[in-house]
Amino acid sequence: MLNATLRVVSVDAETIISSLNPESGRELPRTHIELCREGDAATVRISATDTSAMRAALNSYLECIKITEDISKITR
Repeated sequence: MLNATLRVVSVDAETIISSLNPESGRELPRTHIELCREGDAATVRISATDTSAMRAALNSYLECIKITEDISKITR
């Protein structure tokens, strides 16, 4: 099993967790996702059975985080 932890320190940590929550609830083949907020950081823990599943999950969550932060910057 492969494991990765994404920790994003941001004033938008709560928004990031809220926007990722629906994604984390859906079934992704060969992956398990945990989300939590730790102070001013949003933490995403990913477990995957193989490198292809890990790559897909990382790409998906990093893109969602980027979009969330971009939208937050625009709306401020």
